[in-house]
Amino acid sequence: MQIYLVGGAVRDELLGLEVKDRDWVVVGATPGDMLKKGYKQVGADFPVFLHPGSREEYALARTERKQGRGYHGFEVYSAPDVTLEDDLKRRDLTINAMARDEQGHIVDPFNGQQDLDNRLLRHVSNAFAEDPLRILRTARFAARLQPLGFRVCDQTMALMRTMVAEGEVDHLVAERVWQEIQRALHENEPGTFFEVLHDTGALAILIPELVPDQAFADAMAALHCVHQRDGSTEERFAALMSPLPEQQSGLRIQALKAPNDCKNLAQLVAAVLPALTRRGEQNRPALSADELYAVLDTADLWRRPERFSLLLNVLTCTLAPADQQIVQFLERASNSASGVEPKALMAQGFTGRALGEAIRRERLQRIQQAITP
Repeated sequence: MQIYLVGGAVRDELLGLEVKDRDWVVVGATPGDMLKKGYKQVGADFPVFLHPGSREEYALARTERKQGRGYHGFEVYSAPDVTLEDDLKRRDLTINAMARDEQGHIVDPFNGQQDLDNRLLRHVSNAFAEDPLRILRTARFAARLQPLGFRVCDQTMALMRTMVAEGEVDHLVAERVWQEIQRALHENEPGTFFEVLHDTGALAILIPELVPDQAFADAMAALHCVHQRDGSTEERFAALMSPLPEQQSGLRIQALKAPNDCKNLAQLVAAVLPALTRRGEQNRPALSADELYAVLDTADLWRRPERFSLLLNVLTCTLAPADQQIVQFLERASNSASGVEPKALMAQGFTGRALGEAIRRERLQRIQQAITP
């Protein structure tokens, strides 16, 4: 039995980056061997075990053979005769296909160290084309490592374009696509992820509404701004989708199966932006008290003040410089209108529909006072 540290841990050690997760491959062993040593089996599709002490994952060396389209349908073979090189060959990129043995020696059959030095993301073999999810993973690694000067090599870009042209991306399920997008939104340069997808043609399949030049440029600028402000996942996603009209945005968000917090904020941004971006046409940068109230009401400030703060953060990154004053007006209006106490009005005898009208009038009055010079 031989044990090797593999994949991202080896890559990050060689790059001098913090190693967050360690994965291990065991060569020359059977599931019975692992169980005798106290490991606990957790893998359903192939033998993966938890170390009895560290609880880190140890997988038996395996090979995979494609059985169908998309990322499903892989036949997995795991046995003591599978070599370390066999296991590394099934991996996506050369920089992820290195191992370190128990003596500290690097095993690098596919020249991953050379690609690290040259700052290249290169596929290990043509088996890369068997899994379209690898297009998204490669784009995500490009987004993570871009600050270090990494780029996708020309041959891998060509292979990914071929995969897209052959319809492989069409077979990805929305849940897996969302997982990769969510991770990518928090990489070091999230815009690079979408640039790679754009250049391979995959974006035209996954989020076709962002392919036009202006929409793509606006989305990347908004996403970069929110990233610089260390925004949450929902803020980043809302910024990404902000160039899209409300109906288009809603349909695409549904198709991507984004979680509710991301969906709700993105749809809210799409709903309020049209009213806020027509200021230039009317040649007046400020909103009236009624217009401000309508935005606050649409945002449900009264019950969701935390989400309204997220909305303001996204608007700061999506509105044109000439419209930035609107964010200040919204903030002042929200602070004033939030102070209305329904109980005080009830004490004055207002009930039912009359109470609702009284609350609205009081809020409007306070907004007007807040925005009047």
